[in-house]
Amino acid sequence: MTLIRREDLIQSVADALQYMSYYHPPDFVRALAAAYAGEESPAARDALAQILVNSRMAAEGHRPICQDTGIVVAFVEVGSGVRWDGPADLQALIDEGVRRAYTDPDNPLRASLVADPLGGRRNTGDNTPAMVYTRLVPGDGIALKLAAKGGGSENKARFAVLNPAADLADWVVEQVPTLGAGWCPPGILGIGAGGTPEQALLLAKESLLAPIDIHELRARGARTRVEELRLEILDRVNALGIGAQGLGGLTTVLDVKILDRPTHAASLPVGLIPNCAATRHLEFALDGNGPAEFEPPSADVWPRIDWSPAGATPVDLESLGREDMAGWRPGQRLLLSGRLLTGRDAAHRRIQEMLERGEPLPVDLRDRFLYYVGPVDPVGDEVVGPAGPTTASRMDRYSELMFGTLGLMGAIGKAERGAEAVEAIRRHRAVYLIAVGGAAYLVSKAIRKARVMAFADLGMEAVYEFEVKDMPVAVAVDTRGESVHDQGPARWRRLLPMKSHL
Repeated sequence: MTLIRREDLIQSVADALQYMSYYHPPDFVRALAAAYAGEESPAARDALAQILVNSRMAAEGHRPICQDTGIVVAFVEVGSGVRWDGPADLQALIDEGVRRAYTDPDNPLRASLVADPLGGRRNTGDNTPAMVYTRLVPGDGIALKLAAKGGGSENKARFAVLNPAADLADWVVEQVPTLGAGWCPPGILGIGAGGTPEQALLLAKESLLAPIDIHELRARGARTRVEELRLEILDRVNALGIGAQGLGGLTTVLDVKILDRPTHAASLPVGLIPNCAATRHLEFALDGNGPAEFEPPSADVWPRIDWSPAGATPVDLESLGREDMAGWRPGQRLLLSGRLLTGRDAAHRRIQEMLERGEPLPVDLRDRFLYYVGPVDPVGDEVVGPAGPTTASRMDRYSELMFGTLGLMGAIGKAERGAEAVEAIRRHRAVYLIAVGGAAYLVSKAIRKARVMAFADLGMEAVYEFEVKDMPVAVAVDTRGESVHDQGPARWRRLLPMKSHL
């Protein structure tokens, strides 16, 4: 029998979550660096460079890789020979570790969980509860697999019960284009097959926690049907030309993971969950000899990339007019300087409700730019913590209100906009710009001042005014309604078949 101290588990969870908030797994960095080295699309290559530079900056500064520090998922195996030093509620112990990690004053992590999800959606304040899945196994220790999954990738989960004769690869290749770019590719696809419906999605989630090994698999050759499918799906998805951030390019996924279980003869339940460019996961074990210890990765893991915004067009937000934006084109790189506002889902909803009640708004949006962001709290002399973009399509339903009624001139987010938003942008001669998802710490360095302008009670979803200097963005939808997320992947889908014959 092994005695496990409850405090050791709590502190191990807290330390692991802090660690993974600023250290990418080394295998992921190496795979990302290989994708960068081989990328031929200038837009995708620039995005990959920003993600890699951001990764190094986060590791060196011990600050979050991404502003969305995720929902905590724990797969726990408890040995049947384990004894505790007191009453043990595994959920409560892990939640206490989460609470410590997310409220650490030296590196506070963003609390993103809301209670009453069908009603008030009140932020729990400390990112609890964790999603805990427990197995009792033979042995005298505890093994944990922890992940912190951001909303952008979680929102792209897919599930289906296929005909047993269906082709899994066909289904995945059909699904990936529907995910858009909100999951911040390039990343990893996790696939679960078999079991029962709920188990297929759990298998998909757990599969994402394995190391990247697709290059080794390709080198030695597939030995099982699952390994054949991994290679086939990787090649077919990358042939879609979606590329980094959905800009078009050679690499959309770095690896494909598949876990399967026996299933009913009449069924083939399948789940698909992507991991984003802010991949965060870690495994550790407790054997009664104290909390887990985590060694920092070697600095040699990160490639030396001297990224700079050279060639980007400087833009003064203080003097910018709609006539100036008329010459911008999809994919054009810009450096924004001046003042802009921020606002996400909750702020948009509150603004709409205030207008419906005939109440005056606390901010004037006319001819302003709005950044879709929920930043991490600052520490030390920071103006703001990591502040990367959130998925813009969640704000599409407010497009006519914002660009039309309120006169917003431009918005900044990540990933594509839907048809409703693109049409509103075109009709009102506005623009939509993108910052790189997965480069939150890098982007935050362009923010020189920050103050809350409205809705302080919304926490990270409050409306801020940022003063920025050379904030790197790119034109995603221009004043004519043309989108880089349509043009970029379409171009690379045409180019890839030609390249395969060279």
